[in-house]
Amino acid sequence: MKEGKKLRIGITHGDINGIGCEVILKSLNDARMLELFTPVIYSSPKVIAYYRKALSLNNLNTYSVRSAEEAHGERINVVNCLGEEVRVEIGKSTPQGGEAALASLQAAVAEIKNGLLDALVTAPINKYNIQSEQFHFPGHTEYLQSEFGNGKVLMLMVSDSLRMGILTGHAPLAEVPALVTQEKIVSTLHLINRTMLEDFNISRPRIAALSLNPHAGDNGLLGKEEQNIIIPAIEKVKSEGILAFGPYPSDGFFGSDNYRKFDVALAMYHDQGMTAFKTLCFENGVNYTAGLPIVRTSPAHGTAFDLVGTDTASPESFRQALYMACDIAANRMKFRSLKSHAMKDVEVKHSISDE
Repeated sequence: MKEGKKLRIGITHGDINGIGCEVILKSLNDARMLELFTPVIYSSPKVIAYYRKALSLNNLNTYSVRSAEEAHGERINVVNCLGEEVRVEIGKSTPQGGEAALASLQAAVAEIKNGLLDALVTAPINKYNIQSEQFHFPGHTEYLQSEFGNGKVLMLMVSDSLRMGILTGHAPLAEVPALVTQEKIVSTLHLINRTMLEDFNISRPRIAALSLNPHAGDNGLLGKEEQNIIIPAIEKVKSEGILAFGPYPSDGFFGSDNYRKFDVALAMYHDQGMTAFKTLCFENGVNYTAGLPIVRTSPAHGTAFDLVGTDTASPESFRQALYMACDIAANRMKFRSLKSHAMKDVEVKHSISDE
């Protein structure tokens, strides 16, 4: 994207029987959104029309295009990636719902790979019905990691008051201790530090690492991972200039508001971080995939099949995901520009010194 040009944001509809389409349309039912970015929804005019009617959004107009390349800058664009036989069964987990979710995701990924989108915002999928020969991942994060080169990625939950990384992602709890290694913690802290700098414009981020065991192991009485793995990892990155601290027992860390003293925290396992994050920030939380070469955000909630058709699903988390996608895309562009100017300055100084 060139500086000054409006961002083009790709939006996947997720499971068509969940609240994805509802929160998408509710979020875009504000003319001011089109002043910030150009939305491109990967879905079907039939599905969008179904939910638009169900929500009585009669004044919300969409524009059918064949790809993001044809997107109209002042309209809500819809790329049709589904067949005419698509069927919406609200509130139900169906094989076709999973197929439609995957088709939307694949179409959007193909277009962002071709440089037609500036960021990707994904509505929730059902992790069970989407499974197939083409999708055999625990969720969006691992799928996108595979699609973009299998580099280091991190599920990073973000709100105005808390940023939370999950070291071991969607791993079963029984497998977590073996996955908590010094090497993994070190590489993840480096990724978090770089992400805060490049994507969130925080020049010297303060990072808190949580403990694995209760009371941070109580000096080895309740577990030795803190002494043998986590503390050495923190000390290593500190020696490399990263402001990392801990390990902190999660109960005291969140119960005492200690988390507000840091720019970001790193939880050792899924529920340790997600329980705290969703308790404190569920309404406006955003899931950001750090480490990808593209910008991808999503709401912090799931498909919520039980809410479909009741017109009660809040669009706030999805709206924040859209805002954050725009902010991070702009921050990355600004960082690249500053880095480019710095490199040119260095080249000029070297040229002068050579003379």
